Amino acid sequence: MLDTASLAATPWSDLPATERMPVLFVGHGSPMNAIEDNRWRQRWQALGHELLSRAQPPHLILCISAHWLTPGWRLTAMAQPRTIHDFGGFPQALFDQRYPAPGDPSAARFISQSVLQPGSSLPLALDEGEWGLDHGAWSILKPMFPAADIPVILLSMDDSRPATEHFAIGRQLAPLRERGVLIVGSGNVVHNLRTMRRDAADNQAYDWAIEFDRVTAEHIAQKRLPSLCDFQQLGAVAQMAHPSWEHYLPLLYAAGAVSEDDEPSFFNEGFQGASISMRSVMWR
Repeated sequence: MLDTASLAATPWSDLPATERMPVLFVGHGSPMNAIEDNRWRQRWQALGHELLSRAQPPHLILCISAHWLTPGWRLTAMAQPRTIHDFGGFPQALFDQRYPAPGDPSAARFISQSVLQPGSSLPLALDEGEWGLDHGAWSILKPMFPAADIPVILLSMDDSRPATEHFAIGRQLAPLRERGVLIVGSGNVVHNLRTMRRDAADNQAYDWAIEFDRVTAEHIAQKRLPSLCDFQQLGAVAQMAHPSWEHYLPLLYAAGAVSEDDEPSFFNEGFQGASISMRSVMWR
């Protein structure tokens, strides 16, 4: 097991190579999944136990959340990121949730200098206090890693940029997997809140939602990962599946960080409210 105390004192440029970490894309769905004892949350708990049981568990989590959009790209670089409750209309129990995982300013600086923003020679910008851990991050990480002792860094997204640029940043993030970094994209393969039906069962969904989910799953299963960038070619189906792109884009970062010999495995297949796909995938 990695000695996290000694790693914390080691400059990131000098860290030893580790066993390659998996890559995750997690469908987070409703914020209530963070506290309800449902099958989605139970699978997150089991997955966290599996990852912590590895001979070399993750010592840093880099999360790309659908809920942090910025001009250009930024990394959280504060030592103690705050828990952000970026939603409304939910029970007080959800607002009472805290996830006090530390940040890692040294790692953020290293990653910033290692990854260039597409189309320029600019490094990733650093956010030293404005943001924190939004619910796209903590709602899944708290069930997975309840001890909150693994440092977490968030990477923002510029949703004005083309899909290929998000995938390209994922490619640049891939070497971090050899340094004990668990890369986690948090969004949804299908996400349309306007058409939600709260009375729908997990196996019920609109035809367009099923079709978009199916095509995406086929690209992943057949390792056609660059094809994920062409989702808008599905026309009206894509427009219904994603009236806006932000919940799909985290998948491109995760897919970009995948190596040719990584094998995908799906979990949490199904839908919430007929129009939110909970499909998730681990590559390892």
